[in-house]
Amino acid sequence: MRDTLAGVGSERGQLSGDHVREASYKQFCPVAMAAEVLCTRWTVVVLREMIAGSTRFNDLRRGVPRMSPALLSQRLKSLEQAGVVARVKVRGEPGLFEYRLTRSGRDLQSLIEGFGVWGQRWIETKMTLENCDPQLLMWDMRRNLDPTPLPKQRSTIQFLYPEIPSTHRTWWLIVSPDKTVNLCSVDPGFEVDLYVSSDLKTMTAIWMGLQTVSKAVHERRVKLVGSKHLASRMQLWLGLSPFAKEKKLVA
Repeated sequence: MRDTLAGVGSERGQLSGDHVREASYKQFCPVAMAAEVLCTRWTVVVLREMIAGSTRFNDLRRGVPRMSPALLSQRLKSLEQAGVVARVKVRGEPGLFEYRLTRSGRDLQSLIEGFGVWGQRWIETKMTLENCDPQLLMWDMRRNLDPTPLPKQRSTIQFLYPEIPSTHRTWWLIVSPDKTVNLCSVDPGFEVDLYVSSDLKTMTAIWMGLQTVSKAVHERRVKLVGSKHLASRMQLWLGLSPFAKEKKLVA
């Protein structure tokens, strides 16, 4: 995963009394005490997003698209009370705030990564691919895409998932000359350099390192139309999940 964010000013290293009373195992064991903070639904996933670099509320929402805004606000407030997250004003943008990991929050990186490594190794492939989500997949692809193998000029890559509802069927990844990567779910109006058509499960399998682009193309589960340069290097620029290098230890 990407490096965590720099620290912020004051940090609270202990749980507030209100937070402890809300969901306590009433055990002095450090495992139990840590679980009180981390084991509520969605909390670890929100922390995954923050460790991956998201700091603003709307960016966090894109990483947890099935989490309601109200629940996300609640989880962020709980993490703030626990001293794991700090809510800070954005300089030069009145009324806007960012959520930044404190020293305590940054110390969770190895734990969150460990969750991912265990899941990649020990959750069955079939179960992994039963939870495909186009919004999360494309958001992850955007932030992990490697622009190095791409041409110096702007590259526009359109992804099409024919079998899913039209509202989430088509996506565009736009790589600017300065290597900035943007994701659009509405046609940005640029000439498309490469069209990628695939079922969602196949593209998710490629992203997770369970399948390769070349094999999926050979089996006609992925169709590439357009720039031969972009098509031939897709496995390189696609980036893949941070956990793709971990081999499955179950079928």
